[in-house]
Amino acid sequence: MKERKNLLFYIAGEAISSLGDVMSGLAFLFLAYDLTQSAWYTTLIALAQALPYVFFGLIGGAVADLVDRRRLLVIIDVIRVPIVASAVVLYSFGHLTYGYLVLIGFLLQTLGCFFNPAHRALLPMIASEEKRMVLNSVMDSVTRGIQVLSPFIVTALLAMGHTVYLLLVDACSYIVSAFCISKITLTTVKGSVRNDKVLLSVFKGLIQYIQWLKNQSALLLLYAMTFIVVFLHTWVWQVGLLLALIEHSKHPKEWFSMLEGIYGGVVIAVNIVLPFVWKKLSMTVYVSGAFIWGCGVVLLGFVSEPSFYIVCVVIVAIGVPIAGLSRVYLLQQWLPQDKLGRGFSFNAVLLYIANSASLALFGWLSYYVSVATLMKSCGLIMLVTTGYLLLRFARKTLGVMPNKRLKS
Repeated sequence: MKERKNLLFYIAGEAISSLGDVMSGLAFLFLAYDLTQSAWYTTLIALAQALPYVFFGLIGGAVADLVDRRRLLVIIDVIRVPIVASAVVLYSFGHLTYGYLVLIGFLLQTLGCFFNPAHRALLPMIASEEKRMVLNSVMDSVTRGIQVLSPFIVTALLAMGHTVYLLLVDACSYIVSAFCISKITLTTVKGSVRNDKVLLSVFKGLIQYIQWLKNQSALLLLYAMTFIVVFLHTWVWQVGLLLALIEHSKHPKEWFSMLEGIYGGVVIAVNIVLPFVWKKLSMTVYVSGAFIWGCGVVLLGFVSEPSFYIVCVVIVAIGVPIAGLSRVYLLQQWLPQDKLGRGFSFNAVLLYIANSASLALFGWLSYYVSVATLMKSCGLIMLVTTGYLLLRFARKTLGVMPNKRLKS
């Protein structure tokens, strides 16, 4: 009974928090463009939200192992409420500036660097081992489900006349999330690691992992492809799509939120179907997913009618989960047990570096090159890179990680 109550509060908190994240993510992009009418400054707001994970992504996980996780989560949620509310108040009185929007975006995501690992680390403390896999699947479905429903909520709020209402929903979501987390009952409140030198250990472990990684050719290729694909995709998806809709639609915000919902729905469907198509995932499957992903990206650069964007988004939504689930599967297969944590952390930080580099470079290029040209270029590079690898795999199967490495 106690476990069931804890899981209900955990899932409810995650659901409302996911809704707030979607609302705030859209609000920051919309407000940035409303305030500046600039593609570069719209990109910069997205960059400001990605950089904290590059700087603090690994540290947040270490902190989560040192403190009372539930208390940390509640405190962070409570701190985030006045930060978001301040933007709502300033906007209402006509004093919200772009600089302040960048500042609070950076602060909120910095807090997220500490909230997210603590929230994930809380799960094993409230769910038995046999229920964790099912719960992880439920959590992913809840997150995707929120993404599907969010366009209806966004459209309704935008119809009320003010983009800032999206931030108001975000502030309320933090209050509900804090309440749900506070209702979770724990028998053990401290993190599993209490060593006051844990941060130093984290950095030493990373150096050791990098030294080990130098000789792992398959993993290096996986990491390299992940960086390239995410680098070429991030600006296109987070900023370029919105800018393209602004050029070709009278209601770009509504179209953007609707496309996000369609994307989430297709991803859910692919996640359900994928295990029936491939029992085992491989590097070839990963690259195939990235190739499909690239097809969707390059097509975005050729369409001008908003309704045709739906086709492109569906193609992207088919490729992304194939590549994403394959990457996770391969990391789990290829990483030794004692290197799993560092392997996934390294992968996460690599993703955020790719995100930041993409937003910075293509945001700057958008001053001189059209959005459509950038989309075509990014998609074409993805197709050439993945196409070359698929041809290479067809001629010669990529070597499998030696058993002795897997058992080391």
